[in-house]
Amino acid sequence: MVSLILRYINYIIGAAFAFVLLIALWGTASELITNPPKATAEEEFHLEPEPLALHSDGPFGTYDYRQVQRGFQVYKEVCSACHSLKQVAFRDLEKIGYSEAQVKAIAAGWQIEQPDVNKDTGEPATRPNVASDRFPLPFANDVAARAANNNAIPPDLSLMAKAREGGPAYIHSLLTGYTDPKTFTHDGKSLAKEFPDFTVPTGLHFNPYFPNLNIAMPPPLTQDGQVQYQDGTRATVDQMSKDVSAFLMWTAEPNLAKRHATGFGAVIFLLIFTGLTFGAYRNIWRGIKH
Repeated sequence: MVSLILRYINYIIGAAFAFVLLIALWGTASELITNPPKATAEEEFHLEPEPLALHSDGPFGTYDYRQVQRGFQVYKEVCSACHSLKQVAFRDLEKIGYSEAQVKAIAAGWQIEQPDVNKDTGEPATRPNVASDRFPLPFANDVAARAANNNAIPPDLSLMAKAREGGPAYIHSLLTGYTDPKTFTHDGKSLAKEFPDFTVPTGLHFNPYFPNLNIAMPPPLTQDGQVQYQDGTRATVDQMSKDVSAFLMWTAEPNLAKRHATGFGAVIFLLIFTGLTFGAYRNIWRGIKH
């Protein structure tokens, strides 16, 4: 009898607990329905990358190596001061049209030398780059990188076109997307009016294509003619941004053209093989009636 009473008491306590949880859940749900949370500035004003048409686009895409070379020039003269390219070797530049002699000259003249060790003293030293070396890091370590970049470590760019959604389009939009938050509008809405308390922290820069709108990297491409192209192309900010985006697409996928050619050949082979297989099937079963 006592155990039966205790069981009923447990049922009552459990039911009461479940009832309280349902009340709390209903209160929370009704509050969200009647008073939904206001969207943040990042949700309202973050922009998707603008479309960027490159020769490498599509299943039959290949690289415009003149553009890729211009992009390398932009990286060399602008981006390499902060960003590494540690997955790429100097000799890889032969794949985009540089001669062996040109690659050796580029490697030897690179502003940062390779870390080495003095054979006589064992002390740290440096040596000139050779074609087989990978591009050297712009900073000795992460501490030095943070100290030079407002406590932010510039990311390696070797695979950046594959690591970010939008790829080269994201890179191009980011490089050309710096603007003044006080005058920035999107879909007819003003950032300053919708979020009057929005401020850009000291040391950061407003860019609507960056996920949280504020990026540590200052605008790297600031004016037309910042790079003097060797092929005579007019170096506008937009052109330099497109070219370096094409170059970073190549560093992320240097075998793209070969992969496309191999895939196309494989598809042709499969089509021919399917036709031959179907013909053999019809030939074998031709005289047999069901």
